[in-house]
Formats: sequence, structure tokens, C-alpha cells
Amino acid sequence: MSDPNQPSAPDFASRDPNSPDFWDERFERHYTPWDQAGVPAAFRSFAERHGRMAVLIPGCGSAYEALWLIEHGSPVRAFDFSPAAVAAAREQLGAKHADLVEQADFFTYQPPFAPAWIYERAFLCALPLARRADYAQRMAELLPGGALLAGFFFIGETPKGPPFGIARAELDALLTPYFDLIEDEAVTDSIAVFAGRERWLTWRRRG
Repeated sequence: MSDPNQPSAPDFASRDPNSPDFWDERFERHYTPWDQAGVPAAFRSFAERHGRMAVLIPGCGSAYEALWLIEHGSPVRAFDFSPAAVAAAREQLGAKHADLVEQADFFTYQPPFAPAWIYERAFLCALPLARRADYAQRMAELLPGGALLAGFFFIGETPKGPPFGIARAELDALLTPYFDLIEDEAVTDSIAVFAGRERWLTWRRRG
């Protein structure tokens, strides 16, 4: 049964979320039901508590949070492998900050600084299931000891996606070889596609 709170998906040519074309089509046709079009409360609370940390944002989409961080003095680098998403992010940031958004593949990208924090927002749930172990390993490679992986995690298995929900036990098994969980908080302002199934989780890199 379809969910009346979700927009109907257009007929897209690309069905492979491994391909930039998949995301380009959705951004170009303004079908982005995962996009909150603003800065979530849990993100703002975390960022205010942690000050001006250097932040990396993979799969940045329209980059609302990147702009907020920049305006509050944090070093930021955001990236997406969809050219259409990068264009949307650069428009959001404006000409002054457009160069802080890059087109890149998370699994090969080398940031210009060692991040103190990587922000997870609808990125893991956008990846094909077969890339989850690669995600955990790459996060561990990008973050030095003591740095944080923090953000919104879409908990609960889904029959199809993206977004692909993840069982909590699977998420814990993915990340605990590299990280310690230090925060686990309810999310009160989720958009419809994530409502009731998001947690704000903060993981600290071991080492």
C-alpha cells in the first residue's frame, strides 16, 4: 500500500543508486523526499555544543547544514557524486562559498583537512546494501582517533529503497569495530520519509 504522506515517484530511467545518473534525475526533477529543506534541531544542538570543528559532509545534497556551519565559523567541505546535487548545493551556498562543495566519490575522496566530525545525513541509507561494510571502513579511514561520526541514522529494515533502513543490530556490528557509541537520542522533527525511525547517534573513533 502506498503511503499518502509520500510524494508519488515519477518514472525514472535510472534505478541504480550506485550511479550518479540515479541522483541527477531526482535532483533535476525536484523529487527529493529525503530533503528536509532546512537545518534539523538535533544537528543544530550538536553543532552548538561542539564549537568550530572541521566538518566533512558526504552526500551533501542541497547542503543546508553546510551553509549553517559556514555561517557559524566552522571549516567545512561538502561533496556529492551527483553533478545535479553539487549544483544545488553550490546554489544554496552562493558564489562566496561555492568552492567548498565538490563533486567526488566518498570511497576515494581525500579531504583537504583531517575532519573532527563527519556529518551523516541520509547518506548511509542512500547507499546500496552491498556498500555498507565499505562505508564503515571508509569512515574509519577518514576520521582520526577521537574524531566523531555523528548524525541521523535511519533505523529499521525496509523492503526497498533508497532510503534503505538498517537494523540496529546490523548498524552496531558495522561500526563498533572502529567506533564507540557516545550519544543516542530521539529525533522529534523528522520529515515524513524518516518519521519515527531516526536516531541521532554520535560515534567516537577509537585510537
